[in-house]
Amino acid sequence: MTSLIADRVSYHIGARALVDDVSLTIHPGRLHAVVGPNGAGKTTLLRLLTGDLEPDTGEVRLGDRPLQQWRPREAARQRAVLSQQVVLQFAFTVTQVVEMGRAPYRDRDTPAEVARAVAEALAATDIAHLANRSYPTLSGGERRRADLARVLAQHTPVVLLDEPTAALDVHHQDLVLTVARKLADRGGCAVVAVLHDLNLAAAYADRIAVLADGQLRADAPPSEALDAELLSEVYRHRMVVIEDPVHGGPLVLPSRGRSHLPVPSEQGTMAPERGGPDRCLTRADRWGRVVRADDSARRVDEASMGSAR
Repeated sequence: MTSLIADRVSYHIGARALVDDVSLTIHPGRLHAVVGPNGAGKTTLLRLLTGDLEPDTGEVRLGDRPLQQWRPREAARQRAVLSQQVVLQFAFTVTQVVEMGRAPYRDRDTPAEVARAVAEALAATDIAHLANRSYPTLSGGERRRADLARVLAQHTPVVLLDEPTAALDVHHQDLVLTVARKLADRGGCAVVAVLHDLNLAAAYADRIAVLADGQLRADAPPSEALDAELLSEVYRHRMVVIEDPVHGGPLVLPSRGRSHLPVPSEQGTMAPERGGPDRCLTRADRWGRVVRADDSARRVDEASMGSAR
């Protein structure tokens, strides 16, 4: 089993630290989500983990040795990468794109092995019916699933996914993360996924790393990482965390629209709280934390007002 470890890595552009002294371990058999606001350093951290960038300080280790010591073909047999943006201008078919995932094994693959890997990847991502379509003619969501199929066909013990659910509808968001979950549970893979949807991270990840301004603010199971006060501060937006009525894990509710936010009633349904806009939403969740959304958000608002003066 292969682990991927970032040991106190930093990466700078000029004087600005895009990633600042971050340590993270992606364990085999685990799905590790990375979340945070825009510009937090999520993609930069993933590129450090893939070897696309070399850290200014610290070290990334793939298995038992530093990532930079792996030869390209060796590394490609150990870790597969879904980048945030994949650009293919030529009219490859979807099958040809997925076959690219077998490139590291060209010296030993048989045609039957390639065909089997491609067919399994197409089925897993629900695009078998698009096998002969030209890649540039696909919708954004279809392209995203074709790119994921290429990653699956690579058959590596470490999988890195940068916003795998981007451009996907609700059904296919769950399909993609179910695939990622199976890679960890059944395949024993070490999987890391950069996600913007906090509730998808809560539903599928074993651990969640919260990044802000290049720094690691939390790295814990969803019930601990998704703290209302921390999220309100990091996203500079009021957040409430309640118990998911279906799955039982944390459910993050950003404050939107009118200030009259709903809160769970004693019967477990959503009911408006009485008391006007200055009231403070307070409840104890199943993990014993008291969620005080307005208090934490007010501190964020006051800090941002102070910095603007």
